[in-house]
Amino acid sequence: METKPRYIEWISPEEMHKATLSWISELKFVRDEQLFLNGLVKSFTSELIEHNIYDKSKEIVGAILDAENEQNALLKQVEVHENQLEIMIDDVDQPKMEKAYRDSHLELMKLMGSYLEGYRALKRELFNLLSEIIKKEKQNRLLN
Repeated sequence: METKPRYIEWISPEEMHKATLSWISELKFVRDEQLFLNGLVKSFTSELIEHNIYDKSKEIVGAILDAENEQNALLKQVEVHENQLEIMIDDVDQPKMEKAYRDSHLELMKLMGSYLEGYRALKRELFNLLSEIIKKEKQNRLLN
């Protein structure tokens, strides 16, 4: 049986609102960053499909597309959560709905942490791969 941290019950609606706005901002930044990553992938397409790195690059590019889809879904979920904040501030005592909101906030907190951690790792992988490609190209130019 999984026990949930009890501290979530003490987070104020204002703190949840700030956290939710921060998540929305982060996810929108990630969306913009993904446009940049997609541009990088397009710029290096011919190098990425070389036989010796094709499998690795195919895996990374696929993961980028998955992260993009996950970002879109997560952003929608966080925006819905933000819109439901009224439950916490409407001066109507609704203990079950308020608990459900806090529980969903905790779940989103976990999802955001997990998503951002995985996304950062994915970016590192892509940058490392592109870095290797650039180094090889530089070496080839120096040798020629």
